[in-house]
Amino acid sequence: MGVWTIRVFALACLLCASCERYPHLSPDELGNSFSPTDSTASIDIPVYTYEIVNTFDHDSEAFTQGLVYHNGFLYEGTGQQPYFGPGSSANGISTLRKVALETGEVIQSLQLDRPYFGEGIAILGDEIVQLTWRSQIGFVYDLTTFQLKREFVYTSEGWGITHDGARFVMSDGTSTLYLRDSQSLNEAARVDVRDNRGLVFRLNELEFIKGEVWANIWGTDQIARINALTGRVVGWVDLTGILPAEDRGDEPDAVMNGIAYDAENDRIFVTGKLWPKLFEIRVIPKD
Repeated sequence: MGVWTIRVFALACLLCASCERYPHLSPDELGNSFSPTDSTASIDIPVYTYEIVNTFDHDSEAFTQGLVYHNGFLYEGTGQQPYFGPGSSANGISTLRKVALETGEVIQSLQLDRPYFGEGIAILGDEIVQLTWRSQIGFVYDLTTFQLKREFVYTSEGWGITHDGARFVMSDGTSTLYLRDSQSLNEAARVDVRDNRGLVFRLNELEFIKGEVWANIWGTDQIARINALTGRVVGWVDLTGILPAEDRGDEPDAVMNGIAYDAENDRIFVTGKLWPKLFEIRVIPKD
């Protein structure tokens, strides 16, 4: 099989997988390139780029779905790289992990039962919350022991989750953010995310940073900076090129997905699914 054939096949597989995961988006929409730096997109909305401050090792087999920094450690929720071939029905093993930042070593891990595809995570107090993709069930664990304390339900898919100091904020891959009560995790409100072109879709992994919700846009190297109360995009962070192409290989699922914030030291970390590296970055205005 020639190189061109392989590339076409890989793209077709990605689009098929995307159609499975994004029933609300057409193949044409999924195939469109997305760039907030387009002239029509950046009017009145600041666009930022990055400087790499530090680079750390990251488990290249981790299908990263959620990332949080807490008390010197990273906590990571992983799903299992999905197989969308004929007869596929079962997920692989998803995990909840505690990871040493400096080395990337997994020092504590919990495997989810196989029917559950692990998604985003968030920490509040002495508990850690983990979503599942299509099971419409979330789990609340003891932060220290990873022992399951309780479950909660939701009606959408589960993608990303963070806490903004007052409530949980959750995404489901659409343009909607769900605001959920800190204690019960019941839905309290919804907000649609918009920039100056309209609704912003594919909201994925979330992180609360300095009063804003930062959202990975699935399948891109872009992060939307969102006012969670109004849903307005107040900035874009363009991380194009942060992971060299040779480190991504030919894996179509190796997309950016993972934002963590160390509020005490004002450090931002980013990584992606199956990425061998995790980066500490400084966000700067783009010329």
